[in-house]
Amino acid sequence: VIIGINNRNYHFKGIIDNYDFCHNRAALVTLVVYPWTQRYFTSFGNLYNAEAILSNSKVAAHGVVVLHGLDRAMKNMDDIKNTYAKLSVLHSAKLHVDPDNFRVCKHTAGRLPDHPDVQAAWQKLLAVVVSALADMYH
Repeated sequence: VIIGINNRNYHFKGIIDNYDFCHNRAALVTLVVYPWTQRYFTSFGNLYNAEAILSNSKVAAHGVVVLHGLDRAMKNMDDIKNTYAKLSVLHSAKLHVDPDNFRVCKHTAGRLPDHPDVQAAWQKLLAVVVSALADMYH
């Protein structure tokens, strides 16, 4: 995905183009630094330490699903709220995920090594995604 900032085009490379690195890093940071998030993944098996999390295939698979979800957001920038409506219902009504966990994930989703404006755009995109995911909570 290319965004235009100050008459320059920037790519969100390093996040969406490198699923293996990004989902492992984000999952590791989220599940280790914020251990209470592990309660939603009890069916994933051993999450007792960083090594176990990094080698857990279920964590890896979920990370890829999350990154593909961010792909969907980027492809539907004009309608992110509706794009995420079903996911919001799933996470609120069925999975009962605390919406604060989406904010935690926003902070662990990575820093882009490019330009500060690209980082700002990335953080704004993540903020919109978090808001859309939390939309169905009452």
